[in-house]
Amino acid sequence: MQGDNINSDVLILGGGLVGLTLALALDAHGVTSTVVDPADPADILAPGHDGRASAVASGPYAMLEAIGVGDRLAGKGCPIRSIEVRDGLQQKPLIFASDAGEPPLGYMFENRALRMALHEQAADATNVRLLMQDRAADVERGPHGVIAKLQSGGLVRAGLLIAAEGRQSPTREAAGINTARWQYDHSAMICMVEHELDHENVAHEIFYADGPFAILPMLPGNRSCIVWTVSRQDAPALVTLPEKAFLAEIHRLTGGILGQMKLLSPRSFYPLSFHHTAKITGERLALVGDAAHGIHPIAGQGLNLGLRDVATLAEVLVDGIRLGLDAGDAQLLARYERWRALDSLMVAGATDGFVHLFGFGGKLARRVRRIGLGAVERLSPLKASFMNEARGSSGDLPKLLNGMTI
Repeated sequence: MQGDNINSDVLILGGGLVGLTLALALDAHGVTSTVVDPADPADILAPGHDGRASAVASGPYAMLEAIGVGDRLAGKGCPIRSIEVRDGLQQKPLIFASDAGEPPLGYMFENRALRMALHEQAADATNVRLLMQDRAADVERGPHGVIAKLQSGGLVRAGLLIAAEGRQSPTREAAGINTARWQYDHSAMICMVEHELDHENVAHEIFYADGPFAILPMLPGNRSCIVWTVSRQDAPALVTLPEKAFLAEIHRLTGGILGQMKLLSPRSFYPLSFHHTAKITGERLALVGDAAHGIHPIAGQGLNLGLRDVATLAEVLVDGIRLGLDAGDAQLLARYERWRALDSLMVAGATDGFVHLFGFGGKLARRVRRIGLGAVERLSPLKASFMNEARGSSGDLPKLLNGMTI
């Protein structure tokens, strides 16, 4: 690579789940990209690297199928047929379920399975240049294009720079884009468990004043991912709690709905925070995924929000390039900004609102919440709206989220 000069339509900094999906969506439509990421593939693709799992809603999954990644994921994701939402251990949950013959609400994947599929697809892609263990040492954006000097000595020229580097995006900071941000007094505790009863493809979200507790179905049917929101100060102690005591606490919080459990993975935790940028574009610059917005995992929408960015930006760029426009044309960036601004703000605001709504203790607050959940159950249009949001099929959808090529 050292000394190479590369020309491509776009330069994507960050080769994670969102950045690499964008490169592959563009590749499927003949748009060239160079993806630069500092990670070592031997590390990030190793079995023990990332024990986390992600929900991919049915809309974003339709996109993965449309761009050719679906075949590599076949049989690796657990379909989510229904979601049961409870305030504490109330007997009658609010149930969101896909009808017979409909696609599932989404799929649960181990992050490693997603990462492997994307890297395998990128290796076979004609229009993707993936440069791992490298980073941009200097980037210039100007009226005529983007020029990036890489640490390896290479030079990349492109029409558009795309920041997909995650929550701490240095490109976003260098561009001076204002960001609203705050820390929650919570951490997410994550582990894989095996349980006595089959989960039957049901995801459970149980709300407590201390934070939500999610049981997310994995393959096979006696295996689930636990995402337990705990006080930030308690998280280190819970990681080292004796296994028997830890499982007893999980059993108490779940009411034993899946029977006895045992740990299948080490416990890990990460602090929770929120951020949302004032804008997602600049001169020859677009932000996607966590570089643009980072939300609480309360509804499992973090990755899906990023994949919706991907579907939108891909359509904007493909349409523009077909018309003969440069990938960094201001008209295209303005269209992307308009298309994504409202959806991303509403999802971010809704998840933050849920965190605070379910964070109030006391009998009155609990009664209000249960009345609200009951109202959603009774009002079909409201429930349908929540269902569409869970599927990733609400609002003005890009073609890819409908499973169509652009």
